[in-house]
Amino acid sequence: MTTAGDHRKLQLSELDELRHDAYENSRISKEKTKAFHDKHIVRKSFSPNKKVWLFNSKLCLFPGKLRSRWDGPFIVLNVFPHGAVEIRNPKTGLVFKVNGQRLKPYVDGIIDGKDCHV
Repeated sequence: MTTAGDHRKLQLSELDELRHDAYENSRISKEKTKAFHDKHIVRKSFSPNKKVWLFNSKLCLFPGKLRSRWDGPFIVLNVFPHGAVEIRNPKTGLVFKVNGQRLKPYVDGIIDGKDCHV
C-alpha cells in the first residue's frame, strides 16, 4: 500500500512540475510576442508649425475604393503632453484638437520635377 501511495505522490509532483513548466513557457512566449510588437511600433512626434495628415474616420455609405482616407495638410499649433494635438486647417482657418494617433507627418517633396502631394 505504501508503494502505491508513494507512486501516486510522485505522479502528482510530476504533474505539478509539468504545470509549472507550461506556465513558464507561456510567460516566455508572451514576453517574446510583446517585444516583437513593441519593436515594430513607430513613435510619432509632432512639433508646432509642421504639416500633418488627418485620418478621416467618418462613416460613408459608398466609400471610394481608391479615395484617400487622409485629409490635409493641416498645420500643428500646439502639442499637449497627454497625446492631444491642436491643428489648424489652412484653407478655412478652423482650429481644433484631435488625438495624436489620428495624425501622420506630411512629407512635401518634388519627384522628377513634378510637385508630389499624396
